[in-house]
Amino acid sequence: MLPEQPMKAKWHLLAASRLRDYVQLMKPNLSTMVVFSSVVGYLLAPDIHFAWKEVLLLFAGGMLVTGGANTINQILERYSDRHMKRTRLRPMPDGRMNAPEAWFFAGLTGLVGSVLLGYFFNPFAGILSFISLLLYAFAYTPMKSRHPIAVLIGAIPGALPPLIGWVAATGSLGIGGWILFLIQFFWQFPHFWAIAWVGFEDYEKAGIRLLPSKEGKTPYTGLQCMFYSLMLIPLAIMPRIVHLSGNIGMWISIAAGLLYFMASVVFYLKNDHKSAMRVMFSSFIYLPVVLLALLFDKL
Repeated sequence: MLPEQPMKAKWHLLAASRLRDYVQLMKPNLSTMVVFSSVVGYLLAPDIHFAWKEVLLLFAGGMLVTGGANTINQILERYSDRHMKRTRLRPMPDGRMNAPEAWFFAGLTGLVGSVLLGYFFNPFAGILSFISLLLYAFAYTPMKSRHPIAVLIGAIPGALPPLIGWVAATGSLGIGGWILFLIQFFWQFPHFWAIAWVGFEDYEKAGIRLLPSKEGKTPYTGLQCMFYSLMLIPLAIMPRIVHLSGNIGMWISIAAGLLYFMASVVFYLKNDHKSAMRVMFSSFIYLPVVLLALLFDKL
């Protein structure tokens, strides 16, 4: 019986290691933020009240679809990922997983997640979530190594989660859902560009082009960040106009937009690592603060 114990322990370690690889493919930190915005979009819809069953189903379906998209992203970028410090230890560039296994996992999670949303909510939500996966995986991902327009392309599936949540609640594309889409759409540009500026050298090694200027780390990036963050200030008024939220949500959203814009102004003026990091962290703060403010004001 003694030799069986080390064998069992070995299999347990292998299973745990493979599970960690699957979790890493899904990028849980990124996926959680994406799905959070979808849940908020659902809860902000008219006549919808918080219920654990619906929220958990939406969360599970969203995590599976987003995880499938993130997995395909890593499959297509498995060779370029070897050249970047932050990605070279992912399961595929590190050689811990092959492409067929990853494709199977991506197809399983993406399809199951879309079917889950379509079955428990409505077919439109399931179809829209699958379209989002296709855009992220097969339009945004390949374009990253070809042209900076990838940021614009990626902003579309990146802004769809709150709209998907709205569709899951209402079965249609309403004005409230489109406003949430636009807020998340414009938020992404300074967010992506600040990250691309900070990691410019790493991205360059991998042949990934995301900054808006061909010259690389120029003040033009900060200028573009100013424009897109400025758009968030008038957009902050729209949820109040359509009675999606109230005055508190509006004023908090305006304040968050102003802080985001000011960080972008400093980035434009200084064009250095510290100011780029400030925009990046401002983006991390902006979206959850605005979404929670709008939601709490409705509640």
